[in-house]
Amino acid sequence: MSKKESVWRHEYKYFSPESVLQVLEKRVSSVLKLDSHTGEKGFYHIRSIYFDDFYNTCYRENEDGTDPREKFRIRIYNNSPERVSLELKQRKSGKCLKTSTRLSAERLEALMSGNFCSPVLSVNSDDSFLYKKFYSQMLYKALRPVNIVCYDRVPFIYRDGNVRVTFDRNIRSGRDFSKFYDDDLPVRPILPIGTNLIEVKFDAFLPDFIFELLQTGVLKQTSFSKYYLCRKYDMKQTL
Repeated sequence: MSKKESVWRHEYKYFSPESVLQVLEKRVSSVLKLDSHTGEKGFYHIRSIYFDDFYNTCYRENEDGTDPREKFRIRIYNNSPERVSLELKQRKSGKCLKTSTRLSAERLEALMSGNFCSPVLSVNSDDSFLYKKFYSQMLYKALRPVNIVCYDRVPFIYRDGNVRVTFDRNIRSGRDFSKFYDDDLPVRPILPIGTNLIEVKFDAFLPDFIFELLQTGVLKQTSFSKYYLCRKYDMKQTL
């Protein structure tokens, strides 16, 4: 069964030096709850395979600021096969919507191995609409995995406004899809040393006190996604 956020959400992203991020993390932790999924470490590791078509449409649309736009990804947490999600991230008029569905281990294995003609990928009657859309784009747009994005996330939540403030460190990029689950996945950092990313997501409103907590005068807002930043880095390395 597909799982979808009920509303389109605002999403703001900021580059932040590590020294500033540490200050903000302490401020936010004093009033917002840490997401329960972080466990004992206080953070979790996110790893995603992103897809693009033959013309690199997702990459080009992000670079050009095309509105609306969308991209597919497969996501896991803490390198675990227990929860594998196929997700569609859509952006329209400055807001985002994420739709997700579970992906079987067999289908992920076929995708990681590059066996795109495998019968296991074929659509069944009980498949979600999201998977059917994904599969149709594989057939008609040559949608293929293009890179892996991974990072460590410290997430805080606040119920009113459905607010989520996340601190993302160690943003890295890789391309060895056969090692998607492996701890030794070959990756490379894609931001300058000491630079991290802060994301603020909310539904209809952001409470004033949270807005004030995040004021530093030095954060640099960006419209580019982690996918774009990692893909841009990868493409430069192959030139």
